Amino acid sequence: MNQAHLHMVFNHFPIIGLFFGTAILLYGIIKKQTILINTAYVMFIFCMVMAKATMMTGEGAEEIVEELGISHDIIHEHEELAEKYMKVLYALGLLSIAGLVANTKKHAKASLASYLVLLLAVAGVVFSKFVGTSGGEIRHTEIRENATNDDNEMQQVKEEDDNH
Repeated sequence: MNQAHLHMVFNHFPIIGLFFGTAILLYGIIKKQTILINTAYVMFIFCMVMAKATMMTGEGAEEIVEELGISHDIIHEHEELAEKYMKVLYALGLLSIAGLVANTKKHAKASLASYLVLLLAVAGVVFSKFVGTSGGEIRHTEIRENATNDDNEMQQVKEEDDNH
């Protein structure tokens, strides 16, 4: 397994986990179920850790795809978005740790923490769409905004060359 492969394996956890964690948190808040809120917090902490692992494999993945002829501009745009997204996930993870502690100690501000985490999680879900799409565009030319038949034909020719 190379860095590009690891990067693709790791990057799905922060995006999908954040989506499900947000849904669990919202349901936990509505139902006033601390166990669900804590479950969401743990998911967000895990998302933060997996996002860090994703970032750690990003540079190696970049080198590999640049050797395949992928434009540095497309990679750089993804990298910039990912760095901003990582800051959101760090804040979300740290706030989730604080929320877990507050819930464990039955602190009066525990519900406030859950609402703050929910707001940050929703922002993260929205942001993850842009990061995920920019990453997908690196190798999936068909999802690029400016995709043309020429791009698809060139990709098919490249795939045919690779298969022979």
